Amino acid sequence: MHRTLDVPDLAATEAFGRRLGELLFPGAVVALVGPLGAGKTHLVRAVAEGLGVKNPAAVTSPTFVLIQEYPARLPVYHFDAYRLSGPREFAELGADEYFAGDGVCLVEWADKVEVTLPAEHLRITITVVDESRRRFNLAALGARYEAVVRNMGRGSGPGADAPSGGSRPEPPEGAGSA
Repeated sequence: MHRTLDVPDLAATEAFGRRLGELLFPGAVVALVGPLGAGKTHLVRAVAEGLGVKNPAAVTSPTFVLIQEYPARLPVYHFDAYRLSGPREFAELGADEYFAGDGVCLVEWADKVEVTLPAEHLRITITVVDESRRRFNLAALGARYEAVVRNMGRGSGPGADAPSGGSRPEPPEGAGSA
């Protein structure tokens, strides 16, 4: 299942992330892809807030330490693969153990280590539209992630109606346009 969301500003990114955090489950893996400055760490901070991290401001890019851990409703494991030489080095960090655990794994620069990710995960590709606007392309790989994507706009919790930009489902791969 694929969905594209147009996110108008940082506040909408934060609302989206908080809502996503509310919907994630034990063992969830979220792969974040996008250029430098796209807002991956801002999104991780908001997801962590949605998961109940007490001090979301403490969530920073783990570029130099590679993995940050934060206590929350579900433990948050924040990976940054930017400085890694490739999938082998990522695997040597023990990523599989985190993926098999009961926490939520958020992987920045996931495209650099894609072959090490579990078959089922949520991939969010962030495209910079302009200084404040972003486009999120969500690819839900697996039934649990499809349910998360379907529920992103539902519910009554904080951010349930976010983002305020447009949302449109993508046609299934291989489907032609009418």
